[in-house]
Amino acid sequence: MKSQLKLGIPKGSLEEATIALLEKAGWKIHKHVRNYFPEINDPELTARLCRVQEIPEYIQNGILDVALTGKDWLEERGVEYGGPEDDSPVVIVSDLVYSKVSNRKARWVLAVASDSPYQCAADLEGRRVSTELVGVSRRYFEARGVNVHINYSWGATEAKVVEGLADAIVEVTETETTIRAHNLRVIDEVMASNTVLIAHRDAWNDPSGRRKIEQIDLLLQGALRAESLVCLKMNAPTARLDDILGLLPALNSPTVAALRDPAWVSLETVVNTSVVRDLVPQLHAMGAEGILEYSLNKVI
Repeated sequence: MKSQLKLGIPKGSLEEATIALLEKAGWKIHKHVRNYFPEINDPELTARLCRVQEIPEYIQNGILDVALTGKDWLEERGVEYGGPEDDSPVVIVSDLVYSKVSNRKARWVLAVASDSPYQCAADLEGRRVSTELVGVSRRYFEARGVNVHINYSWGATEAKVVEGLADAIVEVTETETTIRAHNLRVIDEVMASNTVLIAHRDAWNDPSGRRKIEQIDLLLQGALRAESLVCLKMNAPTARLDDILGLLPALNSPTVAALRDPAWVSLETVVNTSVVRDLVPQLHAMGAEGILEYSLNKVI
């Protein structure tokens, strides 16, 4: 491996979420004002803040060795990418489904004014479409045999229809809140996207480089998985143990440990955050005491 791998961190909407995920995984990032080279607490890495749209080409050209970017920008920039075992210059190491507001995939959608007559892509024949994702949008309409005028949007894309600058937009959304706030209506999904960990082929093919990239992937995946899980620990009456165990989901099996008083046991398990609200009152009703809930940094 080279003395250091160059790690690309996406600047912009994914920046804070990515830095937070890296920190949960064990890498502390310290940004400097007006500096695109943040410090990172790993002598095997140097970090660079880059526009998410530019990262695919930086990886393809070997300017960066490993980075996080959106799958949508791999498609948009037209870089040649593939899996770990083929010959493409850009390797998709793994999918990491997170974003600035949630841990679900983003969607690029085709949207029109709520009161417009357009119901599908074909209805937009000869119309104006505004988007930042020009290449992907062009291929979307070409695949459907629909001729439209696609204009690049430099921002505030949702307002283009309201201002009469476009008949439709292709814009990214997770909740459609902003879409609806601008009185727009989604008529189709152009593509779904998520964050991906990518690497330059040479860095991936180098044994020590691959070791480092796989370490990054393992710990990022573990940190991401931990965001949806918590650990529950409690004391439970031995007489109700079977009933309580019947309630408890776990990654494998709950840990049961004997206590000095044989009438009680200690239980520990990892559960999804979505079930805790309903699970804790049920455990309490069955006699569990000293119920502790605590968050996790990584689950491998």
